[in-house]
Amino acid sequence: MCLYIIKILLKYFVNKKKFSTHPIKPALRTHRFPCPWESADKMIPGQSINDSQTMVSEGGKFELGFFSRGDPSVRYLGIWYKSIPIQTVVWVANRDSPLVNSSGTLTFTVDGNVVLLNQTKDLLWSSSSSHAVRSPVARLLDTGNFILRDDSDNNKNNFLWQSFDYPFDTLLAGMKLGWSKKSDLNWHLTSWKSSNDPSSGDYTYSVDPGGLPQLVLRKGSTEQFRSGPWYGNQFSGMPALMTNPVFQPTFVSSGDNVYYSYNIMNNLTSRFVLSPSGLVQHFSWNDRLSSWNLLFTVQQDRCDTYGLCGDYGVCDINNPTICSCMKGFQPRSPRDWEVMDWSGGCIPVDPQICGNKEGFMKMAGLKLPDASEFRVNVSISTGDCKAECLKNCTCVAYAKLDIEDTGNSCVTWSRGLIDVRKVAEFGQDLYVRVAASELEADAAVHIKQKNVAIAVSISLSAALIILILIGSFVAWTNRRTRENQPNNEVNINRIESQREDLELPVYEFTTIQLATNNFSAANKIGEGGFGPVYKGELQYGQEVAVKRQRENSGQGLREFKNEVILISKLQHRNLVKLLGCCIHGEDRMLIYEYMPKGSLDSFIFDETMRPLLKWKKRVDIIVGIARGVLYLHRDSRLRIIHRDLKAGNVLLDSELNPKISDFGMAKLFGGDQVEGNTKRIVGTYGYMPPEYAIDGHFSLKSDVFSFGVILLETVSGKRNRGFFHLDHKLNLLGHAWKLWNEGKALELVDQLLECEFSDTEAMRCIQVGLLCVQQRPEDRPTMASVLLMLDAEDTFLPDPRRPGFCAERCLSETESSSLGKLISNELTVTLSEGR
Repeated sequence: MCLYIIKILLKYFVNKKKFSTHPIKPALRTHRFPCPWESADKMIPGQSINDSQTMVSEGGKFELGFFSRGDPSVRYLGIWYKSIPIQTVVWVANRDSPLVNSSGTLTFTVDGNVVLLNQTKDLLWSSSSSHAVRSPVARLLDTGNFILRDDSDNNKNNFLWQSFDYPFDTLLAGMKLGWSKKSDLNWHLTSWKSSNDPSSGDYTYSVDPGGLPQLVLRKGSTEQFRSGPWYGNQFSGMPALMTNPVFQPTFVSSGDNVYYSYNIMNNLTSRFVLSPSGLVQHFSWNDRLSSWNLLFTVQQDRCDTYGLCGDYGVCDINNPTICSCMKGFQPRSPRDWEVMDWSGGCIPVDPQICGNKEGFMKMAGLKLPDASEFRVNVSISTGDCKAECLKNCTCVAYAKLDIEDTGNSCVTWSRGLIDVRKVAEFGQDLYVRVAASELEADAAVHIKQKNVAIAVSISLSAALIILILIGSFVAWTNRRTRENQPNNEVNINRIESQREDLELPVYEFTTIQLATNNFSAANKIGEGGFGPVYKGELQYGQEVAVKRQRENSGQGLREFKNEVILISKLQHRNLVKLLGCCIHGEDRMLIYEYMPKGSLDSFIFDETMRPLLKWKKRVDIIVGIARGVLYLHRDSRLRIIHRDLKAGNVLLDSELNPKISDFGMAKLFGGDQVEGNTKRIVGTYGYMPPEYAIDGHFSLKSDVFSFGVILLETVSGKRNRGFFHLDHKLNLLGHAWKLWNEGKALELVDQLLECEFSDTEAMRCIQVGLLCVQQRPEDRPTMASVLLMLDAEDTFLPDPRRPGFCAERCLSETESSSLGKLISNELTVTLSEGR
């Protein structure tokens, strides 16, 4: 019956019409017309798949068929996960040649190729395999690989063609990034144009074809990010891609093949994706939540922006100024660096750097640099590498580069060293050529440090007995003092002599000691600038959080009294409740209600916890924080400026209700006073308004600015400090301002929320956030206005003006020079789990 149909239709096509004039291989014109679809996971010559049919891998993990994005009439042939309810496409055949209706067919021709034809039989895509075999078969594997092979070949891994050789935006386990000289293949990822358009986008991600063994992200031909060179078992600048219990990366560098790949253990469903915006992200599927979980984004922060600090500059995200010059170098343009534009890089302090007793300065913990000129030698020791570099005046640095885990290779760089950053762990050592004068200065510093260490050791040894005697005497005196007075009486009197009654209990030290299991490490749940925080359980079962002040914490009796006095008088559902205090000798402790969900930052900045905060809950948290701040500013018995509002100081109870905590830096105002000045700048960089960070001027509007930062962070899921974007060097506030002016404000909303939020509500939140972070304090709304704007949909909202600190490099010269002196990175309490 099948042959009969074939004869009739062939006769029709021969007599009535010809095939399209589109260039097609001759074999295609003579292929046998396909028989009906017979098998689920494979095809044989003559079979085809139409728009309503699919091919499913043997284990039911992947599915091949036709799909649409956006316009339902535009169809693509692709592969996606079969068992995952959210259609997640991992490969597209005709990304740049879409079908315009549902009449497309995928056909296995008699010459052993799979071809995609449209309604008029034009060829849109072909496997283009040139191998002629006896028993060709096409099969979809449970790895997601669509393959052609000879079914008579006993080697099941001998493929004639495979989709894994032509990746698109997704890298699955077993796929490769790199190239093969033997088969003339170039494995690289290309982003989609948009989430609804699979056609080729702006970004590519590949192994550097002409450079070091590293991964490079490009927008067009411009480098945006690179991983740093591979050494042994990971890339020097991407600790996220190192081996772990579920992830095993590999890098092969041989004569014919250079590629990066990875394997997944524990049967985890995961994928690497190059997003349309240029982010390289690793996702895993969470069956319990029925959603994709973002494990990590390869680009972590601003220091991952390619060449941010220019030649011979080093990027350190923990440094308030971000960029600094290598030792022996100075800014090429000091004026540019003063306004935090580091792109010009650095130049040697001493230009006579060759043939004048120069040497090498070791720099530890780095992502190794990129360079236009370099040399890799896999058969030379590190010592010989140094000698080789020293005798060549164009060599500016060298480092060990263990590409194949042999331990016997090195790389030398010529000309400028660019895109160097500090790496928190697993960084490498770089030896930079510097002038003799720099080596002498460095040696003098080391000698001085050594002499000081010797002197200190001798002094300590000589004074040890005296210190022991003095310590014993002081301890004996304190013990006698405590025995002769009621417990806590002296210390409490020091507080009570300066204020009204505490209005809260004073706990015995033994009670708190028992509740926290003698302040055991197992009970420790956080560490702040003033001391550790412990979880405790009182004798009647109440869970508490105990904030214990360190002796060297910097929070003296003044700050402790301040926090006790303030919080004891505050009662609001959005403020953490102080249950009591304890003073035992020099030990000072505050006992709070326990917050089981920890701090807000542990949710919104954590890739695994963030999906738990749905849009409605985020809005509830924002409104709750606003109510708490309004209570401090207007509705409490006192008028209080918090001065350290940040996501880390917003705690969440069991229902994820927000409660503001940590009042050690708070300022109490009386009467109509609403502002003040200080020479002691405290707080957290990224949340402080410009007038406070630069001039020490604080007011109620200072808290409004901090609240605006928290609001934008909660909406976006991104941290203001260290915010990273491929297209610019703005922080989160500047990025939000840019999107607002471009009419794209909704792009700020956390991508994990997808479409579950109201556009109108999201726009209102973003606009309120931008109003709060305006540069001039007088332009910012009061917290009463903020709450009204958030609660009432019909309230008029003015257009926001430029934010303060919208871009770190955009500060004026005066501001930038003052900022480094004035800003304290002092943090209060940052929790590792609930408290």
